[in-house]
Amino acid sequence: MMGVFDSFKELVTQKPVGLKKPDFYKADSDAKKQLERLQQLHATAPDRVKPQIERDMRLLAYGIAGEENVAFELNNSYLPIIVLHDLRLEHEGLTAQIDYLIITTKFCLVVECKNLFGNLEVNSRGEFIRELTFNGARKKEGIYSPVTQNTRHMEMIKQLRLANKRNPLMRVALEKSFGELHKSVIVLANPKTVINLKRAPKNVKDQIIRSDQLIEYIKRLIREKKDLASSEKDMYEMADFFVGLHKENPVDYAEKYLLDSGVEVRIEETPLYQALKQYRYETSKAEGVKAYYIFNNAQLEALIVAMPRSLDELRKISGFGEVKCEKYGEEILRIVDMIEKKEI
Repeated sequence: MMGVFDSFKELVTQKPVGLKKPDFYKADSDAKKQLERLQQLHATAPDRVKPQIERDMRLLAYGIAGEENVAFELNNSYLPIIVLHDLRLEHEGLTAQIDYLIITTKFCLVVECKNLFGNLEVNSRGEFIRELTFNGARKKEGIYSPVTQNTRHMEMIKQLRLANKRNPLMRVALEKSFGELHKSVIVLANPKTVINLKRAPKNVKDQIIRSDQLIEYIKRLIREKKDLASSEKDMYEMADFFVGLHKENPVDYAEKYLLDSGVEVRIEETPLYQALKQYRYETSKAEGVKAYYIFNNAQLEALIVAMPRSLDELRKISGFGEVKCEKYGEEILRIVDMIEKKEI
């Protein structure tokens, strides 16, 4: 039985004494805050606005459900791990949204959670292709590689950790050992998704698992790593380091439904919608192509929902691959930024 001193220590530090099961040290999420905000807005919104709010709520709820599947697996693992959920990190003007950072006794694991509609194939070039069935017809589309996404997250973590090392020798040691101390994995949370990895490169295949495989995946990596286990104190110091770097998302995702007077408006009436539509029209005329070749209406709405601040965030939006991001990305980001600053 836990002694009085241990009970008092837990109360003061908010950290369990003798870590024997997962500690969700940071459990809140930006998505849940967005959903709550939209639910509040939906209650008073006029009927003409409610369908769009409901669509955004469904998308958010679907993503949250995927992350909760991962949380369930972690919570029932009885592993001595520290879990940080929904970390938003910034470094030199770039941002990274990390679904889960899991601190084990041997390494830190970055988890990118994907709750995808449809089936998934990875070809021999490592490209991710999603297959959807709509009205009886099959449609294939490329999606931004979550492996590339995790690679960018890992690089940011590396730079943030190096920036925290003042001693040159410690920086060199971290550079050398970073890959052993930090791992990443993509977790597919939708059990209905069929995954075809037959032609996928080995380095990609090794980074993709289902949510029900996550705990065994972590246990295997711990077994394979022969280094001494970190102390509980070191694990919490690492957790405090990352929690201290977390930046709250300053964006109000319900703002697109509001006028300055606080009156709800249709998404088509928002300044961002009008500005992006005008940009699409002018660009299509200049290139001599149909407007939807630039981006279609569904992608236009997705831009407004996501409000991307970087090319990384833009690439996460369906339909915005490397080519479109290279051609139109900077201007789209400039328009979003100017709308936020109320410059247009």
